Amino acid sequence: MLKATETDKNVHSIHSVVKYDLIGKIAEGTQLTRRTTADILKEINVAVFAQFRTNPESFIAEAVRLINEQKATMIIEHLAYDPVEDKFDIDIFTAGQTKQDFSKAGDKLKRHIYDYVITDSGIERKFVETLDTCTEVVVYAKLPRGFLIPTPVGDYNPDWAISFKEGAVKHVYFVAETKGSMSTMQLTKIEETKIECARKFFDEINRKYAPENVKYDVVKSFDKLMDLVK
Repeated sequence: MLKATETDKNVHSIHSVVKYDLIGKIAEGTQLTRRTTADILKEINVAVFAQFRTNPESFIAEAVRLINEQKATMIIEHLAYDPVEDKFDIDIFTAGQTKQDFSKAGDKLKRHIYDYVITDSGIERKFVETLDTCTEVVVYAKLPRGFLIPTPVGDYNPDWAISFKEGAVKHVYFVAETKGSMSTMQLTKIEETKIECARKFFDEINRKYAPENVKYDVVKSFDKLMDLVK
């Protein structure tokens, strides 16, 4: 706890706490170095910094959020992905499946890689129901949580991988992120940045492995998906 009340003492006490506690937490949450984190914290108004004394966890969480949002607006234009030879093992789709509770997973599916899939929202459930009855879809999968695209603001896990019949659509392979709204005002800066990073990721994959292109985009409905692939 901070004991000092005078401004100079308050600054000294706060910076003492920062050195041994706050810097580490914020550096971890923002993926910045301790030095850079300390430089940022030194610029915070003393009155604002004093909020750390009354609610440390809230102060740290808000600081991490604000710093990450500022990072998100700066990194996209300088980001580049370099493909490596490493591949995900096929077991990524089966790991943890036996531990899942499928009692509320809906009806048995025809075109998903498994008979059942657990969805995160009503939007996803409707998306699955339409995908599963679409004759142009060969197979689709809810991407496992272990399938991650690294980004400067944290790993990103897209929602769906879909394979269409050759000749039926323009883009046979599609990776989709299902969002209820395409409005960037309703996406956090972090979400928006991860999506833009994913676009660059798949652009680079397509550049290297063409013509086996994978189209990636955010869709709010099955109709929007079909507009993009045809």
